[in-house]
Amino acid sequence: MKRSITGRHFDLTEPIKNYAQSAVDVLDKYNLDITTANTVISKSEKKGFTVEFIVNLKDKNTIVITQNDKDVYAAIDLAIERLKKSLRRHSDKIKGHRIMSFKDMGVEAEAVTDLDVEEVEIVPMDLELHKPMDFDEAVDALKTEKKRQFIVFNDHEGIMRVMYKRADGKFGLY
Repeated sequence: MKRSITGRHFDLTEPIKNYAQSAVDVLDKYNLDITTANTVISKSEKKGFTVEFIVNLKDKNTIVITQNDKDVYAAIDLAIERLKKSLRRHSDKIKGHRIMSFKDMGVEAEAVTDLDVEEVEIVPMDLELHKPMDFDEAVDALKTEKKRQFIVFNDHEGIMRVMYKRADGKFGLY
């Protein structure tokens, strides 16, 4: 992770720089691929100090936290706590995301190779039930069916569509 600490409108002292550096070092515990972490500390006449953390993540997400306070150390502390909360939420969102393909699973993903063919049961289906329908046939089939909740059919342009029963008794269309 590239780190930079910049002072704007005042001289950045070594203790302030070290304090901001140690605050940024804590971000490594979230195991996110942080590419850059920029810290901009500026001083204004009215607001005191403004601390801005700009964190760029590998997946092109950028988190920007800005905090104002009269004390520069308090501003850094408040900003880093807000940044930790934001990174924790982003980390939870990534962990809760379902994996959709082998590419998403990473390099350690393996396909199932030891599938026992004798245990696989193939159930034949009646092709009459799954023949392509048009719109009117799909509506009639859904009205008469009690068990099925949706039907796949071809629309007028030949595109596969899904019609489903809604809770209010009407039909929905995807």
